[in-house]
Amino acid sequence: MTTFNHSSVTEFILEGLTNNPELQLPLFLLFLGIYVISVVGNLGMIILISITTHLHSPMYYFLSHLSFIDLCYSSVITPKMLVNFVSEKNVISFLECMAQLYFFYFVIAEGYLLTAMAYDRYVAICSPLLYNTIMCHRACSIMMVVVYSLGLFGATVYTTRMSMLFFCGPHIVSHYFCDVIPLLTLSCSSTHSNEILLFVIGGINALAPTLAVLVSYAFILSSILRIRSTEGRSKALGTCSSHLMAVGIFFGSITFMYFKPPSSNTMEQEKVSSVFYTTVIPMLNPLIYSLRNKDVKSALRKAVGGTRENEPD
Repeated sequence: MTTFNHSSVTEFILEGLTNNPELQLPLFLLFLGIYVISVVGNLGMIILISITTHLHSPMYYFLSHLSFIDLCYSSVITPKMLVNFVSEKNVISFLECMAQLYFFYFVIAEGYLLTAMAYDRYVAICSPLLYNTIMCHRACSIMMVVVYSLGLFGATVYTTRMSMLFFCGPHIVSHYFCDVIPLLTLSCSSTHSNEILLFVIGGINALAPTLAVLVSYAFILSSILRIRSTEGRSKALGTCSSHLMAVGIFFGSITFMYFKPPSSNTMEQEKVSSVFYTTVIPMLNPLIYSLRNKDVKSALRKAVGGTRENEPD
């Protein structure tokens, strides 16, 4: 990250999700519940995978990293939003704002991680005999290094460019976190290069993973259609269903948010859209993989059962 010394504004005020005082407490309780479920679900998934031997496979290795990324970027956004519901003025310093933007942009890594998970499913279904050879520990580790590197690179490039803008006031961010578009509207300097960079970074990091996932599933579908037994087809589809849901929700929400005409939504509608991918998706992913996965449910039952057995009478 860079040294942020290009702005005369030392702090921002986050406007929040709503200014309606009657909605503050209900929304606080709602998002507190969502955040608690997110933390418990993602942290629980990481611990469960680490302590359960039969979950030590590439698929669950990637899933534990998915939970880690969801836990990180939801913890950057949601706690600050909760503070806004119970305080009169939600102040965030310039450095904190840039840090929030930086770590939020790390969500780029999630798109590439979902791509790696699609490749894992492709190998498992299309080349099952070579699965252990291709998806060895070294290969999975290299994939994760690439995933995190791409996420950190995208976040560093764009946050560095944003920090070079001049903000002279007003300093009220029309959002509940330091998102790109509301910050660009507050800049006194030209934002043309930032807008181009946003389009390029957003385009590459959305289209590249999406195309890779589509190609992977084209081969997967072709392979499944060649399976003669109905039971075999159902089993193969079952191994992909959770991942397909996660991919559809993630890329669908990101595409809707950043690849639409600027005039098509008001800022209030932007806030509602943002809630989905900053708060709801991190909660949904562990639920999708735990409720629709027999191995995870079995491991969870054994873990809970073992805990009860170890309790003193």
